[in-house]
Amino acid sequence: MERTTIFDGLKEILTQIKPSMDLSSVNEDSQLVRDVGLDSLTILLLSLAVENKFGFKFEGTPKFETVGEVIDYISAHATV
Repeated sequence: MERTTIFDGLKEILTQIKPSMDLSSVNEDSQLVRDVGLDSLTILLLSLAVENKFGFKFEGTPKFETVGEVIDYISAHATV
């Protein structure tokens, strides 16, 4: 699966989780907490939505700092 496809899917999920969020400045280097504004609850919601959309279950509790790290993980584990 291409990175742009994964990134687009991730932005769709972020729009559902935080509808008021402006995604125009979000890129692969964006920090999930500082730049995207996620907290522990929204990170949990993001994890569940990513699992559903991309067809896999997280192994353990991965620690992601940036959007790019999430894309890397999805790229390596997605089955859809």
